[in-house]
Amino acid sequence: MTDVFSRLESFGERFRLERGLTPHDGWIACDRLLDSSSDELSRVLEAERVASGQKSDHATALTVMAVYAGTVTASALLAWALDRVVVDMRPRNVAIRLSEHHGFEAVALREPSAVDASVDTLVSWVLDEHLLPLAHAMRTRTRAGLRQLYGGVAHGCAAAFCIASRRGGDVDLLQRAYEEFLAASTGGLEKLGEVIRLREGDREGLFYLRNTCCLYYTSDEAVKCSSCCLDSIEDRVTAYRRVLADGVVPH
Repeated sequence: MTDVFSRLESFGERFRLERGLTPHDGWIACDRLLDSSSDELSRVLEAERVASGQKSDHATALTVMAVYAGTVTASALLAWALDRVVVDMRPRNVAIRLSEHHGFEAVALREPSAVDASVDTLVSWVLDEHLLPLAHAMRTRTRAGLRQLYGGVAHGCAAAFCIASRRGGDVDLLQRAYEEFLAASTGGLEKLGEVIRLREGDREGLFYLRNTCCLYYTSDEAVKCSSCCLDSIEDRVTAYRRVLADGVVPH
């Protein structure tokens, strides 16, 4: 099991999981976020609003959803893609620590377990029991559109495969794993974006084209995500090819 977590960490800080929780160390239990009226969900939304300077509750929720799916549960997707094991990232086993900046400072597991399991188990634990209920809680809390929230889920899930493909991961393996995950996924994720494969010189990688917007451009930073649907597909592909040529790994 230690090898699974070490291998995840080799792909970058996004995939690092702390094991075990220290009491009174600022951790927020993720199962509490599924309650739309919880103080914990309020803390997460307020932290993002302050850090990024979002102008509305629904824009804040959309930004949180995309970042959460792309960081908190990303390790489970990558572990399954690489080793066909499912890390237990059901909400009751996961906690997060807020950052003073945009995003989350750390993700931890109460019990660091990973089991040999099918893609159906992965979908159940990550989507059906975690990300999709969280989207519904934020919909109830902020009135953000459910399709846009699910778009953040789709983008965040795809990010696990795409980023790993540009950090030394086997592109063929990751592309096959993503396609298998997408085929088994719930929530209509296949309609909310597309993973494409690009090559420039000796560099190759997977990139995501969103069909929904997280509204991050309405924050004080006033920037669009590299996958933003407000840009044309042609412009996004051109920018992605430039990224490959320069050897940069965008978020």
